[in-house]
Amino acid sequence: MAFMEKPPAGKVLLDDTVPLTAQIEASQSLHSHTEYIIRVQRGVSAENSWQIVRRYSDFDLLNNSLQISSLSLPLPPKKLIGNMEREFIAERQKGLQAYLDVITSHHILSNCELVKKFLDPNSYSVNYTEIALQHVSMFFRSEPKWEVVEPLKDIGWRIRKKYFLMKIKNQPKERLMLSWADLGPDKYLSDKDLQYAVKLLSSCSHPYIYKVTFATASESSALVIRPFNEKGTLKDLIYKARPKDPFLKKYCNPKKIQGLELQQIKTYGRQILEVLKFLHEKGFPYGHLHSANVVLDGDTCKLLDLENSLLGLPSFYRSYFSQFRKINTLEGIDVHCFGHLLYEMTYGRPPDTIPVDSFPPAPSMSVVSVLESILTCEAMKNGMPTVSRLLQMPLFSDVLLTNSEKPQFKIPTKLKEALKVSKECIEKRLTEEQKLIHQHRRLTRAQSHHGSEEEKKKRKILARKKSKRSAYESAEEHSAKYSNSNNSAGSGASSPLTSPSSPTPPSTAGIKFTASDLLPIPFNTLS
Repeated sequence: MAFMEKPPAGKVLLDDTVPLTAQIEASQSLHSHTEYIIRVQRGVSAENSWQIVRRYSDFDLLNNSLQISSLSLPLPPKKLIGNMEREFIAERQKGLQAYLDVITSHHILSNCELVKKFLDPNSYSVNYTEIALQHVSMFFRSEPKWEVVEPLKDIGWRIRKKYFLMKIKNQPKERLMLSWADLGPDKYLSDKDLQYAVKLLSSCSHPYIYKVTFATASESSALVIRPFNEKGTLKDLIYKARPKDPFLKKYCNPKKIQGLELQQIKTYGRQILEVLKFLHEKGFPYGHLHSANVVLDGDTCKLLDLENSLLGLPSFYRSYFSQFRKINTLEGIDVHCFGHLLYEMTYGRPPDTIPVDSFPPAPSMSVVSVLESILTCEAMKNGMPTVSRLLQMPLFSDVLLTNSEKPQFKIPTKLKEALKVSKECIEKRLTEEQKLIHQHRRLTRAQSHHGSEEEKKKRKILARKKSKRSAYESAEEHSAKYSNSNNSAGSGASSPLTSPSSPTPPSTAGIKFTASDLLPIPFNTLS
């Protein structure tokens, strides 16, 4: 795309949060190297899959790029001599498969641009920073008072959202942050309603919502400017990270894992729940709560990125809550995401798995009680508690809020109706995705059960019983035919097989036959 060329209009239909899985199907040895044929699949549908071909050097290049995460990734070591031997290639293929399994199951790595481009080069072939710069440059044509200081490279997790440090020309010491993003698959507002709703964000005033300086949207993207917070986000506080560092560097492998003090957990948790309650009452969909979307202003938490749901961007935790059919509303999503955030505040790291079977020791049992109501298997089956219910729990009910700022966010009735329809469409897409995942899980369980050793033994036993029963029934049938044939011969009736002068066959009365004895009798034995 040429510089300053206007990109095509419309939203991006691809949901970047749908997990990719990768399976090495085969390898092929060429003159000087080996290529690995990999089947990549998006989501649970086998139809949504494709093949890529990668060499070991491609894996090595990816691994070098991922070293910024400080994670110890299981890439098989290099080997210069004997690397074309069949046994070595088979062993290396196993190692590369293990490597793929790790990077596709790690929540942050699997969503990063490096891994997406490695596994799905056709969908992630463009330079997103360049596209963002094009849009920002077009914006500056009509708003010349702003100026870019520097790009904030990879400070966020989204592939299609880019950040820039800004300043106002007549206020050079004041720093602001500009974010630009494509419209996502959950954008259901009309272009007119979207532009109006985005502009409305700068009028929102709430003690626990971070102020928006300027916001605008086009038919394909949106741009939002906020004050730049030097202290960073709640996630930066938990991980003791520098706000301007890349996302992979800050959060993949923190040097020191330590949760917050109990009073911080109580205060921050209460403030976040209060702003969620406010947004729910206003009919304003959110669904994007996580610790990197919360800014710290002294001892006050302030929510970021209210525009995400308007723009149709998928949630950071979507791959988690899409697994559970009871989490099917944006209110339920907010509560589930709050559970992740509370766990992070308590233990200084995200949970290893969802649902959580057991919780490590916490500063108070009241913290564990809240976590159990959100993140356990029972909670996933029964559904999320409401925000109001969480506010009544002992962990938050006795927190005194000292901020006296009166919240203001006037949403016109017509826009409220449009937001309601948009919210229903977002929830419908989630429900349909959850249904497909549930059906796939049932089918996988059935296939696994069908292929188990115990089931194979049962099927063998049933097959033997059926075979014996069929043999017995066949024997009885032959016996009946033989008996009927004898009766016909004894009645003296003429037939092609007998004549009045033919000798009478010996009687079979009283003779017992086994199944092996009852073979078909040739016609000439009866003549």
